[in-house]
Amino acid sequence: MASRQFPVPNSTASFWRTDLQEFDKHRSTPELPAETDVVIIGAGFSGAALAYYIYQDNPTPPSVLILEAREACSGATARNGGHLKPDVYFGIPKHIKKHGAKAAVEFANFGASQVYAVKELVEKEKIDCDFTLTRACDATLDEGLARETEEAFKQLSASGVASLKDIHYTGRKDAERVSGVKGALGAFTFTAAHVWPYKLVMHLLKISLGKGANLQTYTPVTCISENPLPDGRWLVTTERGVVRAKKVILATNGYTANLAPQFRDHIVPVRGICSRIVVPKGSAAPFLPQTYSIRHGPGVYDYLIPRNDGSIIVGGAKSEFWDDLSQWYNVADDSKLIEPAKHYFDNLMQRTFMGWENSGAHVDKIWTGIMGYSSDWMPHVGDVPGKPGQMIMAGFSGFGMPLILLTAKGIVQMLRERKKFEQTGVPTLFKATQERLDSTWSDILGREIEARPKL
Repeated sequence: MASRQFPVPNSTASFWRTDLQEFDKHRSTPELPAETDVVIIGAGFSGAALAYYIYQDNPTPPSVLILEAREACSGATARNGGHLKPDVYFGIPKHIKKHGAKAAVEFANFGASQVYAVKELVEKEKIDCDFTLTRACDATLDEGLARETEEAFKQLSASGVASLKDIHYTGRKDAERVSGVKGALGAFTFTAAHVWPYKLVMHLLKISLGKGANLQTYTPVTCISENPLPDGRWLVTTERGVVRAKKVILATNGYTANLAPQFRDHIVPVRGICSRIVVPKGSAAPFLPQTYSIRHGPGVYDYLIPRNDGSIIVGGAKSEFWDDLSQWYNVADDSKLIEPAKHYFDNLMQRTFMGWENSGAHVDKIWTGIMGYSSDWMPHVGDVPGKPGQMIMAGFSGFGMPLILLTAKGIVQMLRERKKFEQTGVPTLFKATQERLDSTWSDILGREIEARPKL
């Protein structure tokens, strides 16, 4: 039996967790309830959004138990870039080739709608999370990728299959000056946003707790019964006891296969690295009005989010370690830095952006996080195949922030209103199916995954 990888203690300290909120280490009741209607496993963005929608406008909500292995919002959501950046053009050509135009456009439109959905949520609930609506800039530095992306965009524009009205392309003649990125050979801009993700999640949890949800932190789930009981309930075993639940929702992302082994090799823990860069007071650093993806080559990029406090969140550094699987693939330990990349962010602003050479920008904090990469790049959402009463929302492949909110809303429509997956508005490519689980191909590795690689 393959070894299981649970969240480790003493994870690296993320900037987002420097201002801890009221329910960070919270147990609503001293003991676990013996029974509950719904168990949500995971208290990150997915788990918090699921609980929020279960209680929203619901006069007779079910009992909800949220189980979290560590502190609330201590996993991937509290370790990412806080970037609400949808894929509205870059991935469409490959998705059209693989899945057809209808499914590809559905995916792109769904991502684009999330930015405004989060904006509306933040305004409705008055969430103090530094939400900022802005533009994202994709700047490409690699010659081959720049030509390929430009040609794909031209073909996509000519085809008319997708709405590209929000996307502006700047060619190589002006790309460097328009983007501010040294050596930029092309730049695409489009609507995006950034946010303090931990504060967003903690506010959603606070709302649900106020309506009756039971949150239990430091309560790792160790297994779910192989089959339901005669009454249809599932036994959810934790280190603190066993709970009987009518519904179990896996919001476990990179740790999913520990509890649902059928997702082994289909949702894989992947370790990434992120940093916070600060600028000395009085620095003459140029103003950065946009968020960025700096594309160094196929699949190799850095992401950058200028925060309202003047600091900059930068993650990626793939060029330093991506060719060594042992550093990232099937790695669930976020207590250690990625050694080859730990100095990558030093002087990053100076070497990347025009006018930043004498800014004094330097690394203030650096951390790692565990993402859940899907073998076909699409999250697994909806009913778990062959497990009536179990649902899943996991495998966002590092792009959960611009996809999770409305995905959670769709799952709750299935739960509350008994809607079919196809009626929820969640992209059809996200649907959890046996066919996807039967596949032995990994888009992550670019090869078959019948046997786990030796790392």
